[in-house]
Amino acid sequence: MIEQIPFYVSFIFVVTTLITLLYFIQILNTAIHSAATKYRIILGLVFWLLTQGLLAFNGLYSTDKDFLPPKIILFGILPAILFIAFVFVNPLGRKLISDFSLKQLTYLSVIRIPVELVLFWLYLCGTIPKLMTFEGRNLDILAGVSAPIVAYCAFRSRSLNRKILIVWNFLSLILLLNIVVNALFSAPSPFQQFAFDQPNIALLYFPFSWLPTFIVPVILFSHLVSLYTLFRNK
Repeated sequence: MIEQIPFYVSFIFVVTTLITLLYFIQILNTAIHSAATKYRIILGLVFWLLTQGLLAFNGLYSTDKDFLPPKIILFGILPAILFIAFVFVNPLGRKLISDFSLKQLTYLSVIRIPVELVLFWLYLCGTIPKLMTFEGRNLDILAGVSAPIVAYCAFRSRSLNRKILIVWNFLSLILLLNIVVNALFSAPSPFQQFAFDQPNIALLYFPFSWLPTFIVPVILFSHLVSLYTLFRNK
């Protein structure tokens, strides 16, 4: 953990992460009818969250920053991306996500609001660059603020407004990828391209490592499932 970060910032982020987990479990409860399958997935999510917390807490991601590829990518981000890809290429995975609620997936993006506030506080503490906040290049908070508005407009009647959801999911996905790229190239690693005066170090430490290894993959997954459902159910 980083000493100059106030306790309340870490606490709010931990609560934000747990809310993300609990809300995603609620989405699973709504979509998956097999209790055994549901519990396996939930146990997997909890195990992943605890494992990533322990790896960051023990300094795996914050040491040996010249390691290539960066350890947080190798042990945190890449496995999550590969699992998401596996869900979509596997027939059973596609069957499981077919009943996910588009409305719940849309509301999930509201979690981006507290995430962006935490990132701003981390910038004020000198542990991430300004470009990773809404005062810099990060406009991801717009996806969080607009999520309930989009959900209301798209689901206010029985006829689903596909165009609104498709456009919003694509734009939100672009905003998400934008901050991911900026976070990667501002972190101290062989890939670093900018923010050398105030690099992105906070996300290499517990609990903030949960952002790239858990919250971002969950948000990414929600957009991909939404777009898959929208294009599949024309």
